[in-house]
Amino acid sequence: MSSPTETDSPSGAPAQPAKKESLLANLLLNIIIPTLILSKLSSDEYLGTKWAIVVALAFPLGYGLKDLISNSKINFYSALGIISILLTGGIGLLELDAEYMAIKEAAIPGILGLATVGSLYTRWPLVRTFVYNDKVFATEKIAAGLAFKGTEAAFERTLTVASWMIAGSFFLSSMLNYGLAKYILQSPPGTVAFNEELAKMTALSYPVIVLPSMIVFAAALFYLIRRLTSLTGLTFEEMLEHHK
Repeated sequence: MSSPTETDSPSGAPAQPAKKESLLANLLLNIIIPTLILSKLSSDEYLGTKWAIVVALAFPLGYGLKDLISNSKINFYSALGIISILLTGGIGLLELDAEYMAIKEAAIPGILGLATVGSLYTRWPLVRTFVYNDKVFATEKIAAGLAFKGTEAAFERTLTVASWMIAGSFFLSSMLNYGLAKYILQSPPGTVAFNEELAKMTALSYPVIVLPSMIVFAAALFYLIRRLTSLTGLTFEEMLEHHK
């Protein structure tokens, strides 16, 4: 007999559980290793300014590509992250003005925010794809609860508000990204000082940008769960019951 957490595939073989992303690997490959390379190996006696950028960005780029390959499909957010890494490398290697780096840093989360809002006017709102889906919630049970209480319209309005809150987390990230880049990147590109500043910006991105944005995102998720509880009469545990 299979364990309670296993499900059988159509061929009869147990389905492989989805691999969880390692937070340590994420931090190492996207922040810690690139920061160390840019700050410690950019001088001519080591890699030099250009090769330091190439090697440093190879780690998050490889991590992003591995994520795309392992998921066997193109994820909009992952693809945009890879584009962001390539733009960072291009701006650094071409030694463009630091203003371009600041604009790029603001543009990527800004695009994500606009995409989240714009998707509300399509048949595939991103909040349903990445937040309210059957991988997280017992959507069929929730739909039955909404139908029983006649609150489907209120639920759609709730998803709209949650989408704007999630978009707000991206817009906040955009503003913080631009401000951080303008504050830190003061040296001319192509210099050791610029690489060191780029390393500092990378290191500060998590506490200065990611954490505030995650707080806003968590608030949106908390709002969605509170509203679902009210609109369906289900408890939080019941909405996630099929994942036990």
